[in-house]
Amino acid sequence: MAERYFEGIGRRKQSTARVRLTKGTGNFIVNEKTVEEYFPRYGDLAIIYSPLEDAASKGSVDISVLVKGGGTTGQVGAVRLGIARALIKMTPEVDRAMRKGGHITRDSRIKERKKPGLKKARKAPTYTKR
Repeated sequence: MAERYFEGIGRRKQSTARVRLTKGTGNFIVNEKTVEEYFPRYGDLAIIYSPLEDAASKGSVDISVLVKGGGTTGQVGAVRLGIARALIKMTPEVDRAMRKGGHITRDSRIKERKKPGLKKARKAPTYTKR
């Protein structure tokens, strides 16, 4: 029988992350790569690891992530939310720490649509007097 895992879905902007946690030694795989390879940008790893640090389970779980869509910032936020939700399913007593850290609040901000007559969502063409 396969090892029991806990799954959490995280979404941010246009990104969706499916996170699976199992008890283990701290392996972290994102889309078949290590987390350091997939998110090399400075500061991204701190955001991703923040729910694990608040739950005090950084080296005690193996994490497998499938993330799709969006850009780097959206994917980082989606992975963070997925990890927090999976940790709550795994150990319900960390719910309070996750809420206090702001890890399970879904950031609902998405790209605003373009309006007619404008160049982007809010940027208007340059006004000319004559």
